[in-house]
Amino acid sequence: MNHHDPEGAIAEAAKSCSNWGRWGGDDVLGTLNFLDEAKRLEGAALIRRGVSFSLSQSFDMNGPQKGWRRRTNPVHTMLDTGTDAALGNQGFPHGIGGADDVIAMPLQCSTQWDGLGHIFDHGNAWNGRRAEKVVTSDGDLVTGIEHMAPYVAGRGVLLDVGQVVGTGGGTSRSSGAESGGELPDGFAVTEEHLTATAEAHGVAVGRGDIVVVRTGRLARARREGWGDYAGGDSPGLSFTTAGWLHRTEIAAIATDTWGFEVRPNEFEHAFQPLHQVAIPHIGLLIGEMWDPDALAADCARDGVYEFWLTAAPLPITGAVGSPVNPIAVK
Repeated sequence: MNHHDPEGAIAEAAKSCSNWGRWGGDDVLGTLNFLDEAKRLEGAALIRRGVSFSLSQSFDMNGPQKGWRRRTNPVHTMLDTGTDAALGNQGFPHGIGGADDVIAMPLQCSTQWDGLGHIFDHGNAWNGRRAEKVVTSDGDLVTGIEHMAPYVAGRGVLLDVGQVVGTGGGTSRSSGAESGGELPDGFAVTEEHLTATAEAHGVAVGRGDIVVVRTGRLARARREGWGDYAGGDSPGLSFTTAGWLHRTEIAAIATDTWGFEVRPNEFEHAFQPLHQVAIPHIGLLIGEMWDPDALAADCARDGVYEFWLTAAPLPITGAVGSPVNPIAVK
């Protein structure tokens, strides 16, 4: 890989990893096509103990956002409160009262999915469509994330690369769970790291899987403070994993980092080159800022790194991303 030529590397990977036309010219699901009924039955059969884990960060003002690209943390406001009810000023009969609230937030400010309309390559969106024909001021008119809402549920696989490859660790303030090993910022997770981690866990990764990669970056942010967690240096997937992402035919992949891929990026003068291949060319559903720490601790205890995972995006019409509360059940 020529670190001085991001344009050439992106073009080469885009050509070799393209799924354009694979599911027809009208496709709006990309790699979620790999997650079929049989794969969901396989995932459902993994539930043995009935224990469940949320893989979501909290949605509140104490989140990691600092305003980059006008992204802010969620603003939660009450419309009606218990005080209103106690004062009897809500106008309801026979003593009934209630509370209502509203939230305002960017759709990608915390645990979320990147939709297929989120990233373009030279003005091309997923499946070879022109970006200006897909996403307008009215939203994603073609591949809005609402199309994916029924389908993101199946076999989940945790690859705790931080535990297998990394060092250190500590205890997460949020969960109290041992967070295991951690990778340093700038650590590029390669195909070899992913394969070695799967082998260490005794688990296979393949067609239709929803893969969760733990680097330990979120655990460190919670221990030391947010700092530049949102947008700064971070461990993450190497650009060289594009072939693995394509060849394994996974349905989706998520990490505990803000940007999914390693930062700083591996090329000079580059910004998120793996996104530029994975989303518009592979058609891959990418999750960011997930919280796998409590799940990882449980997997380490029982030695089981596969589970039922449901992670449906909100069916927000025309959205190019969505908040999500992924639930893993073992």
